[in-house]
Amino acid sequence: MLQWALIFLVLALVAGVLGFGGIAGASMQIAQILFVVFLVLFIVAAAVHAMRGKSPPI
Repeated sequence: MLQWALIFLVLALVAGVLGFGGIAGASMQIAQILFVVFLVLFIVAAAVHAMRGKSPPI
């Protein structure tokens, strides 16, 4: 999922440089949404892992 966020971020940056404002805005919104979803899932997974008390893999 993080990969998709990065892809849309790069697409938005390229579109912004080339002057395609609508495409850049839409791509940036998608990247932001995917980043927030990824961040929430990471926090939930970290909390569940902490509650179980397992040591992290090395």
